[in-house]
Amino acid sequence: MGFIIVGVLIVLIVLFLSVITTSKAYTYKHTVDSLENNPNISGDRKIINSNKKD
Repeated sequence: MGFIIVGVLIVLIVLFLSVITTSKAYTYKHTVDSLENNPNISGDRKIINSNKKD
């Protein structure tokens, strides 16, 4: 009987930690550097919008 209780406690702890980790991952704010003053992009290069549908 003691093994079942220990097993259930381990499952609940793992479930609790996975819920906390997943919620923190969804609340993380990703940022993207702006294109202004970017030394890796030349001035004559066109920016292509990949979301644009023709």
